[in-house]
Amino acid sequence: MDCKKALKETGGDLDQAVDYLRSQGMAAVEKRSGRDALEGLITSYIHPGSRLGVLVEVNCETDFVARTDEFQQFAKDVAMHIAAEQPRAVNRESLDPQLVEHERAIYLEQAKNEGKPEHIAEKIITGRLEKFFQETCLMEQAFVKDPDRSIEALVTELTAKIGEKISISRFSCFRLGERD
Repeated sequence: MDCKKALKETGGDLDQAVDYLRSQGMAAVEKRSGRDALEGLITSYIHPGSRLGVLVEVNCETDFVARTDEFQQFAKDVAMHIAAEQPRAVNRESLDPQLVEHERAIYLEQAKNEGKPEHIAEKIITGRLEKFFQETCLMEQAFVKDPDRSIEALVTELTAKIGEKISISRFSCFRLGERD
């Protein structure tokens, strides 16, 4: 019925109908963003050699979805990604503000040493901080199995596909011989 409606809305143009359906899927994702995702699962990934392990909590709205193969595979893929890319936080908001300020100070000093004017230095600092966030925040990282998509894009796609809010709450990495 959604396909029929999309074709009707776009005057029978197949390409526009596909775009319409995709935009409607994203609108549905936005509607779900306010919902609570209190179910889900904690999954693990142990890297071959057993020297690195990851625990990750991935949430959804119902235990029914949490038991599906697709959701469980997604959680395993995220755990494997964390082991490979070693993010520091789930998102920008959960990064330690002192760490961000420390990085900003380093980038400011670099800009000064390069002799950049202040208005240019601010743009350079902003750009370098964006790159820092993309490298250290899980949701902004490029997925190791498909570098053209971010983890956030994967969450959005799965949310649209299964019809429930999906979120990654937290993770922890364990490396043999390392202490906090």
